[in-house]
Amino acid sequence: MDATVVDESALVRPAGPMAGRAAWYSGYRQAGLAPGRHRGLPSPYLTLIFTLDDPLTVAMHPEEGRGPATYDALVGGLHTAPALITHPGRQSGVQVALDPLAARALLGLPAGELAGLDLPARTLLGPLAGEVRERLLAAPDWPARFAVLDAVLARAVRSGPEPPPEVREAWRLLRRSGGLVPVSALAAEVGWSQRHLAARFRTETGLSPKEAARVVRFDRARRMAAAAGGGRLAELAAACGYFDQAHLAREFRRLAGVAPSVWLAEEFRFVQAVPAAAGAV
Repeated sequence: MDATVVDESALVRPAGPMAGRAAWYSGYRQAGLAPGRHRGLPSPYLTLIFTLDDPLTVAMHPEEGRGPATYDALVGGLHTAPALITHPGRQSGVQVALDPLAARALLGLPAGELAGLDLPARTLLGPLAGEVRERLLAAPDWPARFAVLDAVLARAVRSGPEPPPEVREAWRLLRRSGGLVPVSALAAEVGWSQRHLAARFRTETGLSPKEAARVVRFDRARRMAAAAGGGRLAELAAACGYFDQAHLAREFRRLAGVAPSVWLAEEFRFVQAVPAAAGAV
């Protein structure tokens, strides 16, 4: 690698109070690259990003009608459309994959109120957002930065209303199945009507059970596609519960805005695109 090029990435599971609330922390630092863009794709996790050097530039938001914006720290809700992030050849930050059912405890509101939105982290975390970023900037390496997240974000965890156990169970079943459990089966399993489950599920996550199933299935498929280098899409489609390769391609275009081959070509070297530990659903 050219000595002028920086390309670092790291990933770890959270510890302490954050262990059950975030799936992973991922760190990235790149410099000396050509200007580029990254698609922030629909995911089963809320996005919490603290930048290290340059601000994060969101050129296109999942929410229609919003213009470009820059963030030192960002919180993003669940969504079913891609965001478009641009960079001038350098970018760095730490990302938290936050379980939507942890939003009440960490952010003080249900994830349904964040659906499709990108907000400055200080809007929800207050001064704690600035403290996290300052301490991340002062930390000497990735393990120290991840330890900052464990320590400081734990202080934001508060007591209060919790998501209903029925919603927790429906979410667990969707995640464990890779998005393949029908909504009727989810409702029967938790003992609610489909209508009541849909309403409460949307309040707590920002998506209906059907939308969440699509996002979980898509997230699994795109991570598997990246891990396989894009080959054997027909086999991948069958493994992830799509009717065929054409069905997978249509879902990619709807949720990512491009065909699988285009996304793979754009994202293959972007360090945020596919955290290795995120493959399990």
